[in-house]
Amino acid sequence: MSKMTHKKLAHKLSSNLSKALLIGACSLGLAMTANAAPAANTATITKSSPVFLGDGGNYPFSEAVRVGDTLYMSGQIGFKDGKLVKGGVKAETKQALDNINETLLKHGYQKTDIVKCMAMLTDMDDFDDFNKVYKAELAKPYPVRSAFGVAELAAGASVEVECTAAK
Repeated sequence: MSKMTHKKLAHKLSSNLSKALLIGACSLGLAMTANAAPAANTATITKSSPVFLGDGGNYPFSEAVRVGDTLYMSGQIGFKDGKLVKGGVKAETKQALDNINETLLKHGYQKTDIVKCMAMLTDMDDFDDFNKVYKAELAKPYPVRSAFGVAELAAGASVEVECTAAK
């Protein structure tokens, strides 16, 4: 064999051997990774059990439930002293938001901790009046919010507001 043929043969053999070693190393690496223990997570994940607050009086619900630093509140209507306030949607909205504020304060939160609200109105024509009171009672940046038109609310209320707060 000529010198050139030996060089070509050696180069081809070397190239094939390199490829085989590379494939073998990659396969070994994948096998080791698949069997390796998961990487240590430096963040501590804690799950907080719900704390049920308030008994809802004669009704089957809690006033609020706290999970971690989040407070989920039951919906509020414009009840004061056991009856619906007079004055329509504006008065009811103001009282519902006052009731929410009372619940917040009772459990160590403030209006500025509210992150989400849901409003239910029996007449969507009252939406502008509702918004006027809502804007006067809460400050920017406003919580995220959904609003729904509903057929009926408890105790003949015009509006119900449900909020979630977080610290």
